[in-house]
Amino acid sequence: MRYSFIVNPNSRSGMGGMIWDIIEPELKKRQFEYESFRTEYPGHASKITSRITGDGEEHTLVVLGGDGTVNEVLNGITDLGKTVLGYIPTGSSNDFARGMKLPADPLGALDMILKPGRIQPMDVGLLTRAGKERRFAVSTGIGFDAAICHQAAVSRLKVLLNHLKLGKLTYVGIALNRLFHDKPVQAEITLDGQEIKKFPKVYFAAAMNQPYEGGGFCFCPDASGDDGLLDVIVISGLPRLAVLLLLPTAYKGWHVHFPGIHVFRCKKAVIKTERPLAVHTDGEPVFLRDQITAEVLEEQIRVITA
Repeated sequence: MRYSFIVNPNSRSGMGGMIWDIIEPELKKRQFEYESFRTEYPGHASKITSRITGDGEEHTLVVLGGDGTVNEVLNGITDLGKTVLGYIPTGSSNDFARGMKLPADPLGALDMILKPGRIQPMDVGLLTRAGKERRFAVSTGIGFDAAICHQAAVSRLKVLLNHLKLGKLTYVGIALNRLFHDKPVQAEITLDGQEIKKFPKVYFAAAMNQPYEGGGFCFCPDASGDDGLLDVIVISGLPRLAVLLLLPTAYKGWHVHFPGIHVFRCKKAVIKTERPLAVHTDGEPVFLRDQITAEVLEEQIRVITA
């Protein structure tokens, strides 16, 4: 098996490059056949992946980076059915690794990839907004959670906390800030083209392919990456103080037992809001929109797991 490593050296404020400097000698020592590509700018991983997979052959891609790098690679694959994906997490949030139960330790992740215990099929989500499409592995969302991702992408605090190995606190700090500055909206959600649900005072709505987003918030505890469905969570009708008190419980998934937390399961969800809000895919910011569609693709991708 030949491996193509796609390395984001800037993930976690430069930690990705340092981890690759540990990983590559190990590959050479074990005499595995591989090629490697370093990303140089946003969107580069998609271009690299498209070039690798554009020959119509079977490929094993190994991503060394964060959830955003996984998202770029996923969107560059020309044929999901002919691709096997491995992952060495080096990002700030690593929700993809958390959801797929992959090792957090880079050398442990490498060992699993080189000696696969299991190759597991995984659903791929698709976000459509204003006629444009983007795949996602973890989640897509609109509102409060996406606004956090937008702010984290330009946060100087994130760089500092990453150096201190406290990158997840970036999302907590920004969440508190956004909570008291963002005004909730009315929203309407259509599930599988049939069931229409309306909500007042919506803070955010997210379609989850995995249980976690935002650096470990277990927003949809029962979400499964291989059941052909998305779990959609809506936070609605709560005072800000209640949301603030519920946020810590979301790390354990306990928030779903409280009023104002709505979770649905579907193949396709159309979410409309009364005004344009921030949107994200796998934590990567997307332009403001007042309508998005999230759905599960028919074709799955194979992921190397323990």
